[in-house]
Amino acid sequence: MIGDIVGRPGRRAVRQNLPALVSQFGIDVVIANGENAAGGNGITREVAQELFSCGVDVITMGNHVWNQKEIYAYINQEARIVRPANYPPGAPGRGSGIFRTRSGIELGVINISGRIFMQELDCPFRKADELISQLKSRVGIIFVDFHAEASSEKMAMGWYLDGRVTAVCGTHTHVQTADERILPGGTAYITDVGMTGPRNSVIGVKKEPVIEKFITQMPRRFEVAEGLYQFNAVLVDIDGDSCRAAAIERIQNYE
Repeated sequence: MIGDIVGRPGRRAVRQNLPALVSQFGIDVVIANGENAAGGNGITREVAQELFSCGVDVITMGNHVWNQKEIYAYINQEARIVRPANYPPGAPGRGSGIFRTRSGIELGVINISGRIFMQELDCPFRKADELISQLKSRVGIIFVDFHAEASSEKMAMGWYLDGRVTAVCGTHTHVQTADERILPGGTAYITDVGMTGPRNSVIGVKKEPVIEKFITQMPRRFEVAEGLYQFNAVLVDIDGDSCRAAAIERIQNYE
């Protein structure tokens, strides 16, 4: 699972790191959060195709999913893009899917958005219950990208789903946490996978406007930073018989 990909530097990091990691570790499936992949705001068809060509198998999204208008139609056509499932009925796209890994194993992927300090969508906990019930009849491995701001909400989701899904990986804050673990029920958990994007930045954007806004409290335009990148991800090892996680390891690569 690759942490939030931010703009051109993030895509470069994926292109330069992912193929070698897949080869080195024999990775069977790659999930990446791409909600900031197009100029730091949303995703486009072209950007999604670029990530797929680098070896990404499934793209999850978040609160910036609708920032590029062309995605409205494309997300209905591209089953490999999964947006937060707890948007109200009628929103384009899908909030979960079943995908086949390189070795032919099927797994379910669920994308959910948190509600604390974020847009209040449908209850993520009840939506998770609903989707897990639907997927369990078809797959044993279920991976959840919980795109949320509050660490407490992510931790609560991890404990709530422990033993019912294979992994709960948090995204959105762009800062990789050091709390990766296997919960007692066999679910891999981390509060935030981190960011794949410009290293010398404030969570992916140029430093100066952000600092100015904090000091002056005046509006500033934010742009994706340039220069050196960081590549944040987690590697989850899954027992194929039990469908439980055996290990979770953080990855931090830098240019």
